[in-house]
Amino acid sequence: MRPLLASQDFALVESSPRQRALRTAQLAGFQPAVDEDLAEWDYGELEGLTAEEITSRYPGWTIWEGPWPGGERPEEVAARAERVAGRVLALPAGGKALVFAHGHILRALAACWLGRPIVDGRLFALGTATVSTLGWEHDQPAVHHWNVPPGFSGARPAPGAPAVG
Repeated sequence: MRPLLASQDFALVESSPRQRALRTAQLAGFQPAVDEDLAEWDYGELEGLTAEEITSRYPGWTIWEGPWPGGERPEEVAARAERVAGRVLALPAGGKALVFAHGHILRALAACWLGRPIVDGRLFALGTATVSTLGWEHDQPAVHHWNVPPGFSGARPAPGAPAVG
């Protein structure tokens, strides 16, 4: 990711407090501010279980529809995503943001950015170590790039667009 992001100027660079996100940011050449709002969805009692183990207990379970015993509910994750989006929107005109985080919170952030319910985050498949760019199409929130591998040359953030990494 370093070559892809090195030529960009970011007014805000934040990371989840989790080591994998912080380490990714460092490997990409950044020393981000730690933002608890970018932590991955808290699975509560289900933390550390595989999807197969969870669905054996709760048939049909998804993180988007629960249940969430002892974990975060979607509205709590949505509130965190909305705070992140609010900080990005508060940047001076043309200011770009770069965040390093995890699959579910980034998918929730995309849904929030687009003004969609958090459950719509389920529609945004997201792989590891990919680059996604949220921005504007005229005056409407838009997805510019999503789930792009770092070596893909078309993944550069658009001028004035916040990047999600």
